[in-house]
Amino acid sequence: MRVEIWSDIACPWCYVGKARFEKALAAFPHRDGVEVVHRSFELDPGRAKDDVQPVLTMLTAKYGMSEAQAQAGEDNLGAQAAAEGLEYRTRDRDHGSTFDMHRLLHLARKDGRQEALLDAFYRANFAEERSVFNDDERLVELAVGAGLDERTVRAVLADPTAHADEVRADEREAAQLGATGVPFFVLDRAYGVSGAQPVDVFAQALTRAWGERAPLKLVDGGATEAEACGPAGCAVPQG
Repeated sequence: MRVEIWSDIACPWCYVGKARFEKALAAFPHRDGVEVVHRSFELDPGRAKDDVQPVLTMLTAKYGMSEAQAQAGEDNLGAQAAAEGLEYRTRDRDHGSTFDMHRLLHLARKDGRQEALLDAFYRANFAEERSVFNDDERLVELAVGAGLDERTVRAVLADPTAHADEVRADEREAAQLGATGVPFFVLDRAYGVSGAQPVDVFAQALTRAWGERAPLKLVDGGATEAEACGPAGCAVPQG
């Protein structure tokens, strides 16, 4: 069974939701039969790479709230994160473009390092002091720490078209599936779960999707049984 997760590194609920989903997945009896794939979704698509501002400034401008309200929201998110065992800096974080990070996540997927790199990006953005925005050296450091080749990472960052089509394709697919926000979880293209739901909701979704997987239907060849190979070897043509 495949679970696809659309998310953005700048999304605090994606950070929390990933932890909750992973708790449900860890307790799932068929864990080894589940493939998890992370898909790209930008909360602020088209934002210039050098357009970096404090999170509170972004929140007050985007949602028309006071700075006190924005800070209260950050404090609440910090408490939610802490409940899942996550670190979360509620003060002095930045907000900016995540496009380059998504491009690197597609590179990492080809190397089997996507999960490690996504976790590194989340920690860096939400728990560590140094900003991840408009700082290629920071991204190189995080990617290499997650096991990626430094020269390849630098080449991707130097070429804004590298893996860009894959990011945009993920975002178009999210829209086609009806995702208006993230995190957005799709289980076997049969069930969708929107938002950072409680662990038990993810557990129920996994159980239901697994139990309702459609068995493979073979095309009936009638009386003719075609030759095939199996563990015992291959059928030898007669006549």
